[in-house]
Amino acid sequence: MENSKNLPDIPLLRELLVALIQSPIFPSLSKRDILTVTITSFSYKKGIPQDFSANGGGFVFDCRALPNPGREKLYANATGKDISVIAYLEKYSEVAQFKERTFALVESSVNNYLERKFTNLMVNFGCTGGQHRSVYFAEQLQKYLKEKYSNRIHIELKHTNLPN
Repeated sequence: MENSKNLPDIPLLRELLVALIQSPIFPSLSKRDILTVTITSFSYKKGIPQDFSANGGGFVFDCRALPNPGREKLYANATGKDISVIAYLEKYSEVAQFKERTFALVESSVNNYLERKFTNLMVNFGCTGGQHRSVYFAEQLQKYLKEKYSNRIHIELKHTNLPN
């Protein structure tokens, strides 16, 4: 996966190559002995990301019910990675509740998957444009899981609607 950063900017081709590398056909290339948590932000307008792990499923969290910074001109060109958008979202109690509940659910599954020696978990956050809310939650979950699990899991973060 370290070399995947050098792949051309063709999202579908990249996803297919990553899936092939992770498949049982090439066990020496995959991280089969460690849980890989794939966190994806996406736009519902473009569809829910496909799980290429051969396990299917995972989580899909709908962020559209939360306050939308995309409706404010100030944040039109910003993303969920930007401090201004983070501050906007974090001033709402419903964002904190959503974060607490979704992260607890994911944490429970990660613990269960580690115990059962599962190797893939997919977590998707979707919003209208795939730029603000979903990106914020994907970034925050990655940070949370890195702090909580350190080297016990491998995390892949994908933003399907942001330029690479």
